[in-house]
Amino acid sequence: MTTAVLAGSTGLVGSNILQTLLSDPSIAHTHAYTRRPLPTTSPNLTPLLSADHSTWPSLFPHPSGPSLFLSALGTTRANAGSFEAQHKIDVELNLSLARAAKDAGVQIYVLISSAGASSSSFFPYPRMKAELEDAIKALGFEHTVILRPGLIVGDREDSRPAEWGVRKIAGLAGALTGGWGKDFWAQDASVIARAGVRAGMECVEGRREKGVWVLGQGDIVRMGKEEKK
Repeated sequence: MTTAVLAGSTGLVGSNILQTLLSDPSIAHTHAYTRRPLPTTSPNLTPLLSADHSTWPSLFPHPSGPSLFLSALGTTRANAGSFEAQHKIDVELNLSLARAAKDAGVQIYVLISSAGASSSSFFPYPRMKAELEDAIKALGFEHTVILRPGLIVGDREDSRPAEWGVRKIAGLAGALTGGWGKDFWAQDASVIARAGVRAGMECVEGRREKGVWVLGQGDIVRMGKEEKK
């Protein structure tokens, strides 16, 4: 049985990952980082609760047996207050937690990144995502799984009016085309979550070669929608 650790458990994708982990019979227990009490309770769930992000690496559990760490941790420049503050969460905190996972003996790391992540991008956000990806790869986990979804579709707790409009367009495209029009450039948070957990478990079960595995939007849709074998 596998133990999972999750960062970003209250975000749009992270909350779906949490539900996916808790419903998967092959996951014995889940530890979830959170700044506030989780809306979900389960005997198989241990919240790693602290409003102070700087304490999070010290809270990392040391599970015995197969384990994986999943991160859907991230914020926006608007919520953080500045790009520098966003960088502290999206890159620095993520990297600190990844190092804590490596020190705890975790061999499988799953990261929810972003389509277009590139160190040569003109825009700071894709460069930031590429910076994190490169830093995680350098840690040398036995398995590093990177998911690069496009626009993430789903109901967020926070209000993002411009994104809300685009998500509505994506939803309409999906309704009119049986899902293809949306899947081409936007993915449901639940689909991304299932793909991330499934990819991690394939590594746990030895069905993937060691190294770095990058899942693009098509891979995410395929893995997130196919029936579990």
